[in-house]
Amino acid sequence: MVAMAADEINPLRRLSLEELRLRTSTKWTAYPSDVLPLWVAEMDTPVAESVVRAVTRAMERGDTGYAGGTEYARALDVFARERWGWEGVVAERTAIVPDVMLGIVEILKLITAPGDAVVANSPVYPPFYAFVEHMDRRIVEAPLDEAGRIDPATLESACREAVAGGRRAAYLLCSPHNPTGTVHTAQELAAVAELTAGHGVRVVADEIHAPLVLPGARFVPYLSVPGAESAFCVMSASKAWHLAGLKAALAVAGPGAAADLARLPGEVSHGPSHLGVIAHAAALRHGGDWLDAVLTGLDENRRLLAGLLARQLPTVGYAPPQATYLAWLDCRALGLGDTAASVFLERGRVALTSGVPFGTGGSGHVRLNFATSPELLTEAVDRMRQAVA
Repeated sequence: MVAMAADEINPLRRLSLEELRLRTSTKWTAYPSDVLPLWVAEMDTPVAESVVRAVTRAMERGDTGYAGGTEYARALDVFARERWGWEGVVAERTAIVPDVMLGIVEILKLITAPGDAVVANSPVYPPFYAFVEHMDRRIVEAPLDEAGRIDPATLESACREAVAGGRRAAYLLCSPHNPTGTVHTAQELAAVAELTAGHGVRVVADEIHAPLVLPGARFVPYLSVPGAESAFCVMSASKAWHLAGLKAALAVAGPGAAADLARLPGEVSHGPSHLGVIAHAAALRHGGDWLDAVLTGLDENRRLLAGLLARQLPTVGYAPPQATYLAWLDCRALGLGDTAASVFLERGRVALTSGVPFGTGGSGHVRLNFATSPELLTEAVDRMRQAVA
């Protein structure tokens, strides 16, 4: 029998609950030890061996200074060509930023002013609201339709509102979408480009979950669609390779946005971790087998979750996501209002994320992170069933 390489074994099955509880990250320390934490976006996996080797070598040679260079951009370029057939990551049109959200904030500062509007499709990742409002901009919601997709009429109305009075505005696109796991099609993105250009709204795409598109769907980089030349995207290896603690991300400008990105203050490049850049570049260049194993495991888990919910919580709505490892659960039929997450925590000892902070469309929902072992996922759903029995 041929031995299976470590990166080819489902990484979601490799750690026991006892091993996971030794971690000191927020996922495993925010709640008491009897709680199963399926809330924040951390995966229950070891780190890819290629990443461990790269960081270990850096530590051994004392390569622990400030981040710089173009290796991250060149690694993402290779990955994007191989995985998506996209040649748009040109090193001269990129900038290393501390993480995706902080990179987005810095870009929004370049293309909008205090008091300007930022359009977002709700329900959406809660930091979109927090970071935008903290920088003295305002969110204009363009809710997704019932199928969890971008509604052109709703988006146009939001863009019109955003630029009222001649103000500048931006559209913060979540692609793939968090929390629904929707993967926007090339046709949808081209329509977005045409619509936003017609209103003078600049697009900034959060594509942090791009490597986590599951079988049956295809990721389309926003900058690859016609009309997106003046847009930006921000990417990172953090979600797909479990590297959130190694801070680094890459901002990429379309050809028509290069001059704007060049105005990014030099001090922004001081925020990324040099070890983070090394880790992310290694993941993109050498972590493909590990990523494929994770995607296989996530595909199995999203189908497992569908079966578990159908048997144990049949009134909970669940559309298996096309991407990410996040399940958006409609709990309105349980009659718990906006307390579902609290009930599952207090009665079932399962930590989920309440849908309320995700904005319009989040009421009555919870978000569940299924990037864990099948055994823990099964136990969590059983606990959830008992919590509402």
